[in-house]
Amino acid sequence: MRLFLLVFVFIFVPLSAFAADDVQMEATDRGSAIGTIIPSELDRVDQHGAPRQFDDLVGENGMVLMFIRSAKWCPFCKRQLMDVSANVDEIHALGYALVILSYDSVEDIQRYVAEHEPKFTMLSDPSSTVIDAFGLRNANYPEMHFAHGVPHPMIFIIGPDKIIQDKLAEHGYRDRPPTEAVIHSIQAMGQ
Repeated sequence: MRLFLLVFVFIFVPLSAFAADDVQMEATDRGSAIGTIIPSELDRVDQHGAPRQFDDLVGENGMVLMFIRSAKWCPFCKRQLMDVSANVDEIHALGYALVILSYDSVEDIQRYVAEHEPKFTMLSDPSSTVIDAFGLRNANYPEMHFAHGVPHPMIFIIGPDKIIQDKLAEHGYRDRPPTEAVIHSIQAMGQ
């Protein structure tokens, strides 16, 4: 009977159910805290292959930094990118730059950009250096898995002084805060 129960659990219970951090913590408890200075200068390469960092990316009032899993293969990320593409002008009108960061290679990001022509910067972090600095790496994927190094999806609203003003996330990776929630958060801060 024990053997049957053990086999049943391993077949029908998803591995994510065993991840303690998913069960015990709120989505916005992950990563760097509100009120702290960002833990990275965002020294990454953009969709044009150019090296970038926070100071040359930030808008007059700050930055919206979105961590996504992948623009190449993640359907939930692609849906989020479509939503933000439709609303990016509102973010820019509030004086905030929009920056998307994933573990995708520059070539994968360039393919996405060639097809969709977004009006925002996309940064490549294939070594997950920035993802790790922000404490967002999803540890559910082992080293040889294609998703090793992906972040938990998270949106940070950062001031020009590099202080995290707010962050938004949903539990799990399938649901993402809508762009209107980001805009509302910025407006609530009086920007």
